[in-house]
Amino acid sequence: MKLFSTNDKTNIVDLRTAVLKSLPADKGLYMPLHIPELDKRFIENIDSYSFVEIAFIVSSTLLGEYIPPSDLYSIVSKAINFPAPVKSITTNISTLELFHGPSLAFKDFGARYMAELMSYFTKKGESKITILVATSGDTGGAVAAGFYDTPGIDVLILYPSGRVSALQEKQLTTLGKNISACEVNGSFDDCQALVKEAFLDHELNKKYNLSSANSINIARLIPQSFYYFEAFKQLKNKSNVVFCVPSGNFGNLTAGLFSKKMGLPVQRFIAATNKNDVVPRYLETGTYSPLESVSTISNAMDVGAPSNFSRILELYKSDWASIKKDIVGFSFTDEETKRAMQHVYKNHNYICDPHGAVGFLAAEEFLKSNNGKQVVFLETAHPSKFLDVVEPCLETKVEVPARLASLANKTKKAEVLSPAFDDFKSYLLNR
Repeated sequence: MKLFSTNDKTNIVDLRTAVLKSLPADKGLYMPLHIPELDKRFIENIDSYSFVEIAFIVSSTLLGEYIPPSDLYSIVSKAINFPAPVKSITTNISTLELFHGPSLAFKDFGARYMAELMSYFTKKGESKITILVATSGDTGGAVAAGFYDTPGIDVLILYPSGRVSALQEKQLTTLGKNISACEVNGSFDDCQALVKEAFLDHELNKKYNLSSANSINIARLIPQSFYYFEAFKQLKNKSNVVFCVPSGNFGNLTAGLFSKKMGLPVQRFIAATNKNDVVPRYLETGTYSPLESVSTISNAMDVGAPSNFSRILELYKSDWASIKKDIVGFSFTDEETKRAMQHVYKNHNYICDPHGAVGFLAAEEFLKSNNGKQVVFLETAHPSKFLDVVEPCLETKVEVPARLASLANKTKKAEVLSPAFDDFKSYLLNR
């Protein structure tokens, strides 16, 4: 598998380099030189494959012969060892539950696959790696769980102070060992900017072998494509399928577009956002105008400058008309999100987290002018991760899974930093 930088198509590297270095020096993002199509017989017979088999076939098709099949199957089977069930909500709307992994969020798929892949590469002689990761909520918890106690890898998680839920924060700050956290007095975009600047700083790169576990790393996107195939497999009606993706940094939607390019028969994708609506506005106007992110109850989507947008542009050669043909966008307020949570609970006896509720709203809005489509919205996190929002909104208690409840009484440990890069650099140099 060969990859190029979105800022310089002549900058071509192999998978190992792209995964371990995360970002090219020219500030672009790595993209596959070629996205191959799957054998049509695989799609036709997809019902006969297990989730692990689907993940292996998709992964091996993308990676080619770069990793021996037996090693790749071991990586996939260790990473993808929990389900992704589809649940029906209405006649035309279903949800794909992606919160059955260890951190109760969809990012478990990407984090665990990346951890296995990096561990495989470091065993081949790579020196110790320090992973820097910015999180708006769920990424940090998934990365912490996925990389916890992994030999040869240290993880430093940056998160915006006051903008993640209490239990999300405990997932980032209580593990110890090779997992550390920085609480940044700023937004997610500030955290992401610190990570990106660190990768380009000569002094830091001299001291550390830096990598990233954000969706800027291609190793996050590859496994996120797996569950689109798994969801399609579970649908009884496989015609007129549309996926609705609650979106922040747009890695999840980009992975869905990868699956479509590989041959998954998806008619369209819906980009569902909260008030951080930079991509829906682009889809409407053709103008991309990043803004300062605003805080919402669907905090994992509070991103004003989504990194993966450049990958979407690359996939479509910046052709706005082609992008609009495959993607439609909607955005919603916190009040609309709360009303949707109440509606789904009252009428369908299903508890959405705030992000899933945004997805449900977008699915409903899309169906108003697209009758007969089958919409699957992604439920990206377990509602217990947002008790302070969900319980008052629904006026009911939400059961907290034991693996999350056990964190409540653990002691938070985090370094508090300003959003200034000089402060972050000084902290890293003096660790």
